Amino acid sequence: MNRSRVVKGAGIFGAAVGVAAAGLATAFAVERALVRRSVNEPGDPYVEEPFGDQPFDHERTVTAADGTDLHVEIIEPAGATDEPTIVFVHGFALDMGTFYFQRKELAERGTHRMVFYDQPGHGKSSHLKSGTYDLAALGRSLAAVLEETVPHGRIILVGHSMGGMTIMAFAEQFPAWFGNRVTGVVLISTSAGLFDKAKLGITNLVARFSSPFFPLWDKAAQLGGGTIDRARVVSTDLAWLLTRRYGFGEPKPSPTLVTFVESMNSKTSAETLTKYLQTLYTHNRVPALSVLRGVPVLVVVGDRDYLTPLTHSEQIIANLPEAELLTIENSGHVVMLEKADQVNAALIPFLEKLT
Repeated sequence: MNRSRVVKGAGIFGAAVGVAAAGLATAFAVERALVRRSVNEPGDPYVEEPFGDQPFDHERTVTAADGTDLHVEIIEPAGATDEPTIVFVHGFALDMGTFYFQRKELAERGTHRMVFYDQPGHGKSSHLKSGTYDLAALGRSLAAVLEETVPHGRIILVGHSMGGMTIMAFAEQFPAWFGNRVTGVVLISTSAGLFDKAKLGITNLVARFSSPFFPLWDKAAQLGGGTIDRARVVSTDLAWLLTRRYGFGEPKPSPTLVTFVESMNSKTSAETLTKYLQTLYTHNRVPALSVLRGVPVLVVVGDRDYLTPLTHSEQIIANLPEAELLTIENSGHVVMLEKADQVNAALIPFLEKLT
């Protein structure tokens, strides 16, 4: 293909996305002004919270089977312990910061060894060198992390959204780990079945406009993900609003917390996002849930989760009738951030039960 035509095509596409984003941002202008004004108003419980990198005892890089370098951070317990190691697996367009409050409280308790890692293409982990992302590969990445960072002893897996799906993909490929090494699983705001494309992190309105162009998004990423990334800058305020509206359940969540989540979203490149779309659309690992039978499972979901609604968690429970289901009121998709106290209040006893 003629390079000038490719560059021209990418430029036209980028301009089109930029114009569309600008138009949508204009439609939200009044609301944006009101929301931004609220950021510095009193009453935000997290305005002084130092969101961002958290302390760790060890840092290492684990290379997955596909060559992706995974950034890993490990926190050791305060003293000698035979408690299970807790491994946290974050979701789509986020990073290990997703578990900020769980990490903070458990580190203060000092009872468990904890392992956090950034999924391929997210956070400080490297991008896929070739091909496309799929959940099976994410399951193998989790296996690589476990083999290198938890070579022996019991393990509790905690997954949010795509992280929960990663655990299911891992169970599908490595069932022998469950009941032997993996002795507990926590699934937060996740799904074992197929997704509605219109709910993968975008509003129904945006989905109706953009769904016919999803193949073009993937093509544009091949031409140059930076094209879309530049267009995304135009719609930064719109992204903030969409994060607040579709990531949270409270009508007025902490602006600082919304900004923290949106910052994780914005750091994930367009190329990574588009490469993950297909595997999320086709995700169906209900049969893999059978591997978790006999292993204690805690399922947590917000009652206002628009991305992985309560019905998805109920489907998991239908296949794992011995699992516990916790539905948290007035909470959205990032329930472990929005309702951290309630999630921790369920998580801690669950961990203690597995000692």
